[in-house]
Amino acid sequence: MPVTRLASSRREAHLTIAEQFHAFDAQNPHVYRALERLTRERLAAGVTRISLKALFEALRWRLPLGVHGLNNNFTALYVRQLIAEHPEWASAFELRRRRTP
Repeated sequence: MPVTRLASSRREAHLTIAEQFHAFDAQNPHVYRALERLTRERLAAGVTRISLKALFEALRWRLPLGVHGLNNNFTALYVRQLIAEHPEWASAFELRRRRTP
């Protein structure tokens, strides 16, 4: 699995979290697929509530070199993406109102 970063932290500084997320997600589609797989595994095991932060930590351990740039600020955006594509999973995740668009 490729591990990529945005070009520079200076460039990241002026981007919103959503913009950083979309850039990261575009460069690392394997991260979303891994989060889908982990969610499926947890639900199949009978878990009814899932923490995306816990999935992030599991992902960091499972990927051979970790995931450079996997920012905890992305959890809200990844969980919303998971629910948008898998509405049947909505009850497994707790969503809070976002303060920024």
